[in-house]
Amino acid sequence: QAEDGIRDLVRSRGLGDVYKRQELKQGALFDVDMLQRERERIETLLRNNGYYNFSRDFIYYEVDSSLGGYLVDLTLGIRNYPMQNDFGKIVHVKHPVYRIRDVSLFTEYDAVLFGQTSDTARLDLDTLMYDSIHVIYSEKPNIRPGVVTQKNNIIPGELFNAANVQRTYRNLSSLSAFNMVEIRFNETDDGDHRLDCQVMIAPATRQSLTFRVEGTNSGGNIGAAGNLTYGHRNLFGGSEQFDLSFKGAIETLRESQGNRSGNMLEFGVEGRLRIPKFLLPFRTEQFIRRFNPQTNLRLSYNYQRRPDYTRTLANASFGYNWQGSGNLSHLVYPLETSLILTPYKSETFQDWLEGKYIYYSYEPHLIVDSRYTMVFSNQKLLKNQDFQDVRINLEAAGNLLYGGYRMLAPEPGDEKYSLFGVDFAQYVKADVDFRTYDFFYEDISLVLRGFLGAGFAYLNSAAMPFEKQYFSGGANSIRAWQVKNLGPGSFNDTTATSFPNQTGDLKLEANMEYRFKLFWKLEAALFLDVGNIWSLSPEDDREGAQFRFNRFYRELAVGTGVGTRFVFNFFIFRLDLGIPLRNPYPIEGSNWLPGSAGISGRDLTFNIAIGYPF
Repeated sequence: QAEDGIRDLVRSRGLGDVYKRQELKQGALFDVDMLQRERERIETLLRNNGYYNFSRDFIYYEVDSSLGGYLVDLTLGIRNYPMQNDFGKIVHVKHPVYRIRDVSLFTEYDAVLFGQTSDTARLDLDTLMYDSIHVIYSEKPNIRPGVVTQKNNIIPGELFNAANVQRTYRNLSSLSAFNMVEIRFNETDDGDHRLDCQVMIAPATRQSLTFRVEGTNSGGNIGAAGNLTYGHRNLFGGSEQFDLSFKGAIETLRESQGNRSGNMLEFGVEGRLRIPKFLLPFRTEQFIRRFNPQTNLRLSYNYQRRPDYTRTLANASFGYNWQGSGNLSHLVYPLETSLILTPYKSETFQDWLEGKYIYYSYEPHLIVDSRYTMVFSNQKLLKNQDFQDVRINLEAAGNLLYGGYRMLAPEPGDEKYSLFGVDFAQYVKADVDFRTYDFFYEDISLVLRGFLGAGFAYLNSAAMPFEKQYFSGGANSIRAWQVKNLGPGSFNDTTATSFPNQTGDLKLEANMEYRFKLFWKLEAALFLDVGNIWSLSPEDDREGAQFRFNRFYRELAVGTGVGTRFVFNFFIFRLDLGIPLRNPYPIEGSNWLPGSAGISGRDLTFNIAIGYPF
């Protein structure tokens, strides 16, 4: 039951198909929550089609329970719009449909100044008409007008659309040059049901300099790191975000080559540029308005020195990210290049590498890859609501280079194809990370996570690059083991060196964490972690490292534990105590509860970290 205009709109937009799928079906259980969802759905539909003043409060239900047999007749109705006529009497009329008349963008909004007067002439402001939008500024625009108008979805002459208002707010808020965005609507006095829109934008501080110091604990190795970052939020006048970071770190290693202690030193520099549009040779205005794309450029160099080897890594990448329809977002990097060199390897480390499968991971290599990431998240702005998060990554490297060499160069024989004298890596890699967050009460939740990933090297590579391999253990993985101290498979590294050898090509992991609040800022958690890593190469010489379908389930590590978290406004400090329940490698007695005689103090693993594990 509704007025003709609304009824025809609901029918034309296929709301009945929604009913057929799940809601308001004949024979369905009477559910108050379902009725509320239908009100919200109809409200969204109408507000996205010009009904500016419509709300769910106009929707009502009539329920007739006189049928007997636990059956009811349900009628949905929409009340007409109340307004005051010329005689001051409230009358009910058809809901008005509104169109946008003018749109004004205030790019230098000052709440205090505008609170004193809203007259732009008195505020000494100028107006520039750009793409039928009034861009208002003082002296000269602090950002190119085309940048803000491309992010705007509120178009003069079109019907009011609440979804376009939210999209505009999201697009403008993503620009680094702005600190705050507020959108206002005013009904015109001409009686034609038109709206004037004012978009108030407060500029952000252009430049910043931040310094951060942190303590680190990597597998029991204690260290410290410092990071100095210069940022510019509007580098070329188009809200380009530029960051230049310098990093230094030192870590005391418990043991290194020859069982001697030593230090790990690391220095790095990184430059990032984020441009709020696609850098493409064709026009993409409509795509920019709808999906808010960005172009990302990155250059970095990292130097790492350990007692057993020295490694350098230079990286350059170019890619795009954009917000897809619904809850999807996408990230595409057509080109990423990494050059990894190992200019120094100690004799002990070199001798240890000889003949091992991991030997190839420490040879100089070049990675030229492309990758795609899709993220699904239905998390709402309100806290303590159930949601799911899924991340899918696909990556491939070296295929175009290998194809080009095969066409233009002879067979390499026993050698590998190389570029500038460095072998390039060739592999494919894919992984899926799934998380679900269920809130039972305001401060009690259950978080489940599953991860499956695999990488396979072939043709020009004998092994996956070390940087692309998986590892297990640590503060965000199987917390009963130190980072990179678990697996692969049933392999048990009993050597008395700290050389990294526990990485793999395949990772399977599941985590469960029950979180609850104690008092003040203190939260607690009980967790259970299951998983391991494996090798996919038959050339891997580590005993028990290969993945086999008939035994992998017997090689799963199981850990449990308790944790405390101090939840502050800007960060979360976390301390987890991991307890191993099942070892993946053979030991005397049962694999459950290490040593068959229970758990000793040396079996406990402490993890200190910032933020939740997932």
